Amino acid sequence: MRIDLHAHSTASDGTDTPAELVRNAAAAGLDVVALTDHDTTRGHAAAVAALPEGLTLVTGAELSCRLDGVSMHMLAYLFDPEEPALLAERELVRDDRVPRARAMVARLNELGVPVTWEQVARIAGDGSVGRPHVASALVELGVVPTVSDAFTQDWLADGGRGFVEKHETDPFEALRLIKGAGGVAVFAHPAAAKRGRTVQEASIADLAAAGLDGIEVDHMDHDEDTRARLRGLAKELGLLTTGSSDYHGSRKTCVLGEYTTDPEVYGEITRRAFGAFPVPGAGGA
Repeated sequence: MRIDLHAHSTASDGTDTPAELVRNAAAAGLDVVALTDHDTTRGHAAAVAALPEGLTLVTGAELSCRLDGVSMHMLAYLFDPEEPALLAERELVRDDRVPRARAMVARLNELGVPVTWEQVARIAGDGSVGRPHVASALVELGVVPTVSDAFTQDWLADGGRGFVEKHETDPFEALRLIKGAGGVAVFAHPAAAKRGRTVQEASIADLAAAGLDGIEVDHMDHDEDTRARLRGLAKELGLLTTGSSDYHGSRKTCVLGEYTTDPEVYGEITRRAFGAFPVPGAGGA
């Protein structure tokens, strides 16, 4: 059983539509895929409508959080998308994305980069605009060769020359909201140091005590030594460990199913959740 619990669509910063994502997941030989767009569930209905027979969809979202000045992401699985408190917080985060992206465009202009808001908005389309869309604009302009190369201190990494902060949820509040909506919470790529500063292990212990369910261990931004360290930490703290591709379509080099989650861990996630249930495919349109 092949399970990928972290993927994005055009509802945020992926390049596959939700329908394309589930079809591509089935073609990649996955049995289960999670749709975890940034701070939104807008792609869920289209993904369910197109869900191929033999593929199960886990609905979720990747919530933008910040702890002690460090940006972090919380994967929320199988929560009730209409639960008012979590819905309001997602909307607050999402609504701050447009002024933040406009501010990044202005900052890049000050650095001599001729990027425009119209260019970024075109790239984002109907998705929740974010740094990857600005990064794609830099690629189009020939400023950097790839999206990943835009996430440096020279450009868009945390604290970089073109970086602008946005509203991000306190992770302890995020845990409270996710749990209140019946969901399960997993800390995404917790040791992805190349993205910028990472949360300290002592803080992960505090999050575990506050209800964190797991940490994403097998991920393209973690080398083997880092994965081994995180597995040891998870065992010590009683946390689940997941593996995921963090697929973004053509925007990143990772492929669906590049890293996967153990079926027993997936089973435990589904047992803990009560806000929503995995959706089995019955042959979508």
